[in-house]
Amino acid sequence: MVVAVIGAAGQLGQALQHISKDYSGIVFHFFNSQEIDIAQKEKIESAWNNIKPDYCINAAAYTAVDKAESEPEKARQINVLGPKNLAEVCHENDCTLLHISTDFVFDGQQKKTYKETDLPHPINVYGQTKLEGEIAVMQTVKKHFIVRTSWVFSQFGNNFMKTMLRLAGERNELSVVDDQLGSPTHAIDLAKMLLTIVQSQNQSYGIYHYCNQGQTSWYGLAKAIFERYKVKIKLKPITTSAYPTPAKRPSNSALDTCKICDTFGVSIPHWQESLERYS
Repeated sequence: MVVAVIGAAGQLGQALQHISKDYSGIVFHFFNSQEIDIAQKEKIESAWNNIKPDYCINAAAYTAVDKAESEPEKARQINVLGPKNLAEVCHENDCTLLHISTDFVFDGQQKKTYKETDLPHPINVYGQTKLEGEIAVMQTVKKHFIVRTSWVFSQFGNNFMKTMLRLAGERNELSVVDDQLGSPTHAIDLAKMLLTIVQSQNQSYGIYHYCNQGQTSWYGLAKAIFERYKVKIKLKPITTSAYPTPAKRPSNSALDTCKICDTFGVSIPHWQESLERYS
């Protein structure tokens, strides 16, 4: 089985490379943005002609949430045009596309966890472009799995955990937002789930939610990270209004994972368990 991974230099792409040695039945081809710019369809077509993948995992995305507010066209190139191009090439080559999306397609007004059937309503440019990317994939290639995830962290790439640890090395005190709730997701767990989908050869195509079990705030996640790494720092919880940002954030973006657990027969670890195990 041949699997192409787009966005190999990002957090999820690096996690997939890290665990790929454990999957002897899969031939992996990893591509970073210099090797395949998904905004250029001919680059994808050329690669597909060479490697003929059975599955493609699209881990490439424009994820700078605040910067997207001032760079909407750049975000759209990577989050909308790119997935559309990938979907077209996958459709033409009978290749199944696994496309990664986000909890930020929701507005956060709901009190309970979000199911796949809940209506998306993005409140920032990043979320809007990710939703448009989902729609492009759904309209273009039948063989698709759209996997929405949230608050991804790990030892790879750029993420909240690494930012917190870096800032803790520079300051004695940190203020972190405590009124936005979500489900942290370890990149290794997400990578394993994607390869479970690939290995299953299940044809229950559509949208799925995947995140680690448990919910917390950014403050709660920062606190757990500092405890895990035995970092002594004064941590102060603050409200969203006390930390204005260019992009609005959903106040609750926790995802319901029942569908993916039932479809693929998996159980998902708690985010604190994965923080202890992998980090």
